[in-house]
Amino acid sequence: MSDAVDYLKAYAERAVCKARSMRPGRRKLLQRAVGRVYHWLSKEAAMGSNVDHIDDFRAARDAEKAIEARERV
Repeated sequence: MSDAVDYLKAYAERAVCKARSMRPGRRKLLQRAVGRVYHWLSKEAAMGSNVDHIDDFRAARDAEKAIEARERV
């Protein structure tokens, strides 16, 4: 396994654990979706080039940051 796969799996675990601790609602659903995206990216990175999905990773990370920012408000 490459480092990218391990990092993406760690991001997926963290996102799912964060979603489990949230109250039911839209933000929880969005956080779970982010976790699914990270999990999908880890599967894709295991099969092919890691560089191909860097834009997808950045988009998922930005979405997760947006969810956190809305949670603070």
